[in-house]
Amino acid sequence: MSGETASSQRPSYEAAREELVEVVRRLEAGGTTLEDSLALWERGEELATICQEWLDGARARLDQALKAEGDAPTAEA
Repeated sequence: MSGETASSQRPSYEAAREELVEVVRRLEAGGTTLEDSLALWERGEELATICQEWLDGARARLDQALKAEGDAPTAEA
């Protein structure tokens, strides 16, 4: 699978977070088989990683913007 295909299938931060909340709710509710619980856990780990990647990317963009702002010459009268 190419990087473009992977990124086009990657859910938004909000979608990943919502699905993660649902996974946690289902795990906490119990009543699933061990196999289903393991599958939910694995999906939750994947979603948590996706959310972290979004947050890391947002932090990097913010840091870059702040650095660029700090490097910009100021207009003094």
